[in-house]
Amino acid sequence: MNSHASLIERLTCQLGQLAVPLAYPSQELRQLVEARLDALPLPGRGCTLERWRALAAVGACDLSLAKLYEGHTDALAILHELGAAGHAEADTPSTWAVWAAEAPGARVRLHVDGDSARISGTKAWCSGAQDVSHAVLTAWAPDAEQPQLVAVALRQPGVSISTAAWQAVGMAASASADVHFDEVPAQQVGAAGAYLARPGFWQGGAGVAACWLGGAAALAQALHRACDPASGRPPDAHRLAALGRVDVQLAAAAALLRETAAWIDAHPQADAQWMALRARQCVEAAARQVLDETTRALGATSLCRDAAFARRAADLSVFIRQSHAARDDAAIGGQLAQRHSPGVPAWTL
Repeated sequence: MNSHASLIERLTCQLGQLAVPLAYPSQELRQLVEARLDALPLPGRGCTLERWRALAAVGACDLSLAKLYEGHTDALAILHELGAAGHAEADTPSTWAVWAAEAPGARVRLHVDGDSARISGTKAWCSGAQDVSHAVLTAWAPDAEQPQLVAVALRQPGVSISTAAWQAVGMAASASADVHFDEVPAQQVGAAGAYLARPGFWQGGAGVAACWLGGAAALAQALHRACDPASGRPPDAHRLAALGRVDVQLAAAAALLRETAAWIDAHPQADAQWMALRARQCVEAAARQVLDETTRALGATSLCRDAAFARRAADLSVFIRQSHAARDDAAIGGQLAQRHSPGVPAWTL
């Protein structure tokens, strides 16, 4: 058994011992980090699918945990890709987040003086801010046209966190906060604009869809169990039809993720936007159908008397909104329209 398969096996074993839904996923994140179950293969290095299998396994367990785990492992990948992996190395395991959303009226300013850098301002949509120890985030130098990534320790003076605006039901436990910085020391990571320009941006963006797929598959498992003859219930034609439709959607989404992972490994320095967006949109569509089919087939009982199912359904409906919906469809179309040949290999066998 190779080391990556062993890691996924150990990760799955530890996840299987958790009682879901999780009340405090940040605690489980720390446990996974302390057990070195965050040491995923880097994307584009030949084992991207193994990386995504780990993300899907966490997503199947708990999507709020998956949100934090994906952010942590993405931060480690970013630091490695931009030659700043030393920031994540410490005697005490650190937990990381990536905060790159640029919300209106919430921008972090960067001031550089020689070798020192400080940040001030507010960053919105900061998942796990109350619990993670470090973050990689975007900040803006005066008159800059592109943001600069910085790494910052959060447990220091000048950092204040507010969850007052977070009124979520789905993904509530991921606790996305507003974080204010007041002249807080930070370390620059890469050059200005490197966050979006690096190949890993879209490689990581496709990996988020693996979390969605894991969450959708967990919902589908509940429908599968309800259709199992061993459950003692008579066969229900409507549930069986729903299970069939769910199977088609999840199998297609999983196949496209496998194809995308293989393409990324074969083209590690290429712009993966088209492949990543196509995979994300496919998985999002599958997740939406799984949500619809499972809740219709299982009825209100699953949403009202099964805490794990109800939480997964609420979490998944919010998490997939990380997609940009029709704007991502238009981006895919735009990529295709710019290609010289009208023949698209992915449409043929």
